[in-house]
Amino acid sequence: MARFINPFTDVGFKRIFGQAIHKELLIDFLNDLLVGEKRITDITFLDKELLPDFSGDRGVIYDIYCTNEDGEQFIVEMQNREQTFFRERALYYLSQAIARQGERGAEWKFNLKAVYGIFFMNFHLSHSPGKFRTDIVLSDRDTNEVFSDKLRFIFLQLPCFTKEEDECQTDFERWIYVLKNMETFQRLPFKARKSVFEKLEQIVDIASLSKEDRMKYDESIKVYRDHLAVLDFAKQEGLELGRTEGIRQGRAEGMAKGIEQGKNEGEMNERLKNARRMKTKGYPIDDIADITGLSAEEINSL
Repeated sequence: MARFINPFTDVGFKRIFGQAIHKELLIDFLNDLLVGEKRITDITFLDKELLPDFSGDRGVIYDIYCTNEDGEQFIVEMQNREQTFFRERALYYLSQAIARQGERGAEWKFNLKAVYGIFFMNFHLSHSPGKFRTDIVLSDRDTNEVFSDKLRFIFLQLPCFTKEEDECQTDFERWIYVLKNMETFQRLPFKARKSVFEKLEQIVDIASLSKEDRMKYDESIKVYRDHLAVLDFAKQEGLELGRTEGIRQGRAEGMAKGIEQGKNEGEMNERLKNARRMKTKGYPIDDIADITGLSAEEINSL
């Protein structure tokens, strides 16, 4: 039985990085991520939900949203599955944070603060070079000179990180190794080298969870494992459908269509089933939405 929580679940990820009482963990991770660029001394968590300015517009809900002592903003997201227009979604999220800095009146002079988007991806991003870390900045195409440092994307493809414990050379790599393998440990490595992992070990110990937090985590881990099972089933079904369609329309087109259709339908059915079960047990709508990713309207209609 696992001793430590799975950080890829919604509850596990936010327990590690989304609690103000343990904000030193997120500060340490961000400093290791941006080593040599900046040193963060403090952060303040912001409201994760940005409501639309006008009725009918679309709001934004972040996993983790915070600002540092200089007013720079950090959006940290964990994604377990690729979504259509994933890159565009990331751009929209950061653009919203930029636009929200605008102030009414002639006194505001567009003195924007930088916005960083850090995206943990527990999957291989389509049409990418297949490397673990990808940093995106606004720069000149020919000279690579930075045009503006106000918008920064950092994509972390976790399946591409394959280093073992003794191969980790930086504290950032040690963070990634611990997160990726946490559920398999009986004790966390690197504690003698990095004291923050002592604190991390206490927080992620399943035995330290309250009864309420344990119930939320159990639901979250079930949703995560159901998701993996659905992906595996959808992949097999999609491959079979793809072979059939490929005979008639071309193998590549048929396989892509089958995989996408099977994955989308299977994932939605599992999310609805989990939400229905949690609603029956009396979970608050906000908690159900947080864990399953469904909207309040979808949950209320069940």
